[in-house]
Amino acid sequence: MEKEKLYQRVNAMIISSSKKPKYTALSTVKIADLFHVKPEDVEKTLQELVNEGRLNKSKLTDPPNYEIYLLP
Repeated sequence: MEKEKLYQRVNAMIISSSKKPKYTALSTVKIADLFHVKPEDVEKTLQELVNEGRLNKSKLTDPPNYEIYLLP
């Protein structure tokens, strides 16, 4: 999985979000389908981006309690 390409896609999704603050909930299965990789590879690469500080990961407090990604 190409980390920079995934970061650019997620970054664009967050910036285009109409929510305040801007965030997005991601479906790793759908992203894996777009990039023709396994969902586990997408999850691993997203975690690497979080560990590098390029993305922040949180969880919504209200149902449906999605994991969300924000820009730092």
